[in-house]
This record gives sequence, C-alpha cells and structure tokens, in this order.
Amino acid sequence: MTLLTTEEYTALATSLDLATSAYIDGGYRPAISGATFETVNPATGVKIADVAACNAEDVDFAVTKAGEAFEDGRWSRLHPSARKDILIRFCKLLTRNARELAVMESIDSGKTILDCETVDVPETIHCIKWHAEAIDKIYDQVAPASDDHIAMIVREPIGVVGLVLPWNFPLLMLAWKIGPALASGCSVIVKPAMETTLTALRVAELASEAGLPRGVLNIVPGRGEEVGEPIGRHMGIDMVSFTGSTQTGKRFLKYSAESNAKEVVLEMGGKNPCVVLDDAENLDRVAQHVVNGAFWNMGENCSAVSRLIVHKDVKEVLLSRITEHAKLWNIGNPLDPEIRTGALVSKAHFDKVCGYLKDAPIAIIGGNTVDGAFVEPTIFEVEAQDKRAKEEIFGPVLSVITVESFDEAIKVANDTEYGLCASIFSANTKRAIRGARMLQAGTVTINSFGEGDISTPFGGYKQSGFGGRDNSIHAHDQYTQLKTIWIDLADDEDEAVD
Repeated sequence: MTLLTTEEYTALATSLDLATSAYIDGGYRPAISGATFETVNPATGVKIADVAACNAEDVDFAVTKAGEAFEDGRWSRLHPSARKDILIRFCKLLTRNARELAVMESIDSGKTILDCETVDVPETIHCIKWHAEAIDKIYDQVAPASDDHIAMIVREPIGVVGLVLPWNFPLLMLAWKIGPALASGCSVIVKPAMETTLTALRVAELASEAGLPRGVLNIVPGRGEEVGEPIGRHMGIDMVSFTGSTQTGKRFLKYSAESNAKEVVLEMGGKNPCVVLDDAENLDRVAQHVVNGAFWNMGENCSAVSRLIVHKDVKEVLLSRITEHAKLWNIGNPLDPEIRTGALVSKAHFDKVCGYLKDAPIAIIGGNTVDGAFVEPTIFEVEAQDKRAKEEIFGPVLSVITVESFDEAIKVANDTEYGLCASIFSANTKRAIRGARMLQAGTVTINSFGEGDISTPFGGYKQSGFGGRDNSIHAHDQYTQLKTIWIDLADDEDEAVD
C-alpha cells in the first residue's frame, strides 16, 4: 500500500462526512432522548463531533428490531451461501473505503495512520472475509447410534447478541466479533467504546449497502451505564461478548445472573510476560520483538509485552539492544506516516498511565510526556512485586525483571492474576516448548512476539477471560447452540410393548 503525506491525510481528515447517530433497523437515528456526547481527537484535544448518547430506551428499541429480524429469518435462515455472498460484498465495500476508515480511526483513537493503513483496516477486512468464507464449510455431525436411530448434532444461531467493544482496536475488535456472529446467523447489537464510535457507525452503513438486511447489525453508542449495562441485563439478548477491562467484564456476569442467565464471553486484561532465557540466540532480533510487543499501539494492547523477565547472564546485552530499537519509536502527529507512537486515547487514560511514571525508578529510556497526550516509550527495571510489574498499565511502559534460572523465570511469569499471552525465547527447542507448556496463558509464542493469526483461537486463562475464544473456527461456537435431533428408525412391530 502506498502511503500519503501528512498534508494529504490531514486534508482527508477535514473532509470526512461523519455519521454521528445510532444505526438501528437499517438506518441512522438520533438517540430517543436527543442527548449527545463529544468525541475528541486525542492528539489535538479538538472536538470532532457530537455523537448520539443512547440509553436503555434505545437499547430496547434495537433489541426489538434485532429480535424481529432474527425471528422472521431474513438473515438467520438465509441460505449459508447467500449470507456468505453478502458478507463478501461487504468486504469489497470496506476495501473501497479503506483509506477513509483508516483516517477516521486515526483521528478518533490517536492511533498512527501507519498502523491504521497497514494493520488495522486490512486485518479487519481479512477477518470478516475469513469468517464469511467459513459459512458454507462448517459441517454439522452425526453421532454414533444404533441401526435403529440417527443422532444429528446441529448448530443453530444463538439469537440476538450484544457485542461490547474496547477503544484500543475499534475496527479490528468490531470485526473479531461481528465476523463470526453474522456468519453464524445472529442478529447483532454493538456498543462501541465512547472514545471510538465513528468507524463502527460507518461500517454498519456499508454493511447495509452490501445487502445485510435491516435490523441484523445495529450500533448503539453511549456510556457504559446507559448502554452497556442495559445490554447486559436485557431479557431479549441471548448472549454477550465483551472485550475490555477485567473489572467491567465481571459486571456482565452479575448482569447475566440477575436477568436471563444469558451466555457471557469475556476477553479481559493482561500482564503479559516475555521470558528471555540465558541461551536465547540473536539478541538483536529478540530486542526487536520485545520492543514491538511493548510499544506497538502505544502499549494500548491487552496482549502487549509489559513484563520482560530476563536471565541475568544476557540482561545487559539485551537491554542495550532494546534501548537502541526503542529510540526508533518516535512520537508525534498520528497522521504523519513516519510516526510510530501516537497519542493515548483520552485525557483520562493519559493521566492513568502517567500515574505509573511517578515515584518510579529512573527510566532506562523514556519516562517523559508531551502535550498532555503522548507518553514516550518507557522502560523501568523493577522488582517482581512492584506495581508496574503487577498492574495492567495499558501504555508504552515495559517493566524489566531479572531472574537467575529457568524455574524462577516461569514462576515469576505465572505470578499474576492474568493469563492472556506470553512469549519465551530460547535456542533449546525442548526447553522452549516445556516452558510454553508451563506458562499459564491462552497464547504462548516461542522466539517471537505475536497473537497467532485469524486461524488460531485467542483468549485467556484466569482473570484474562473465559467462555469462548475470538478468531478461528472456535469463535463460531460462542454464537451458536448445539441441538441434538434424535431420529427413531425402528419398525412399529419392533417397538411393540408387552
């Protein structure tokens, strides 16, 4: 992809035609109350637009329309190939509007245009297309039974689902959820994060243009207590998939228990370890992986490398290499394609991250802020129990912990309430695999940083989440129910009762 200049991206940003109303039943409509909230460009502090601030009344209307769509079968009972064709057309429209979406995403979230153009938007399209292509390729099953019976095990869409999104990857997390949900035949109600609503509204319009029936994809923006909680408590919603903080995720379990016991899938926080053992090879390459894992997307990433657990014998050399690579992660205008570190998503989050810079050890690199919106990529050397090594910062801050053995490294890595991702570097394959098996995390990479790809399930252990997985065929499981259909083939005389 050929990137534009800063001036060209800026011109595009000022010419965007932004949708700011809720998208329900196939069209834009203001919040029933008429209320709005400001969405602000975090890099400049300038207001972008006033967005509809919906509440429980809007949620109820959206659930009614989504339920009607599901019950009459306009999508849920559409032939799998027809659903696939519509979603493929949807992907083509996303591709045609990719640059518009990238710029919109950047100004709304503070993400760099480099990442939006080369990662977020392409991966969004790939995700939806992957799930679309799977629609008519997932087979149901026949269980082993006697000659007088057939036992069919079939999947059915679960119904109306609520999808509650985080602000760190607005487009990509939308795709991770609507891809399998729509592919499965569900009707969907999306609550985007207040900080990052704009792209979800535009995506819904493009989906309708592609032929998605009205009522199937609804976007209801607003505050958590006014939209998220009503979604969690609504008796007409059959399941909720949530990505966000552990604290908020736990509330959805309470909402479910106090309403209709709806299914809940949670993907929550992480305090992800990167273990570098004494036999790790090519420390310069290791350093590149560590820096990318720690500072990509400003560290606003649930799978970010936030703890570097390094053997004492290689620490000094590795830190020198890491420092050199970290210097390349410059900060500045997110619409400048040369910039790798954008603005934190909001003033409130900026203040939270800055709290971890106070009373901290002297930084190996970074530790400074710029313009009340940017935080330099920062590295501290800390003890294993330091709050910077225990709490999820969700910013460009890497904590370095020194260990003296393989066993100590694994123990320190697992000493956390989270279990989302981990990585381990070693030249000894058996040792690396043994370590990967011992690390308590949903995804473990060996000699690299990453999350797998669309074909591998993503989710966590412990308080990083449970109930299902994003990505892969397994993502379809959370949006479907299994039904057993038992067919009796016995002749009537065989069934005679004495």
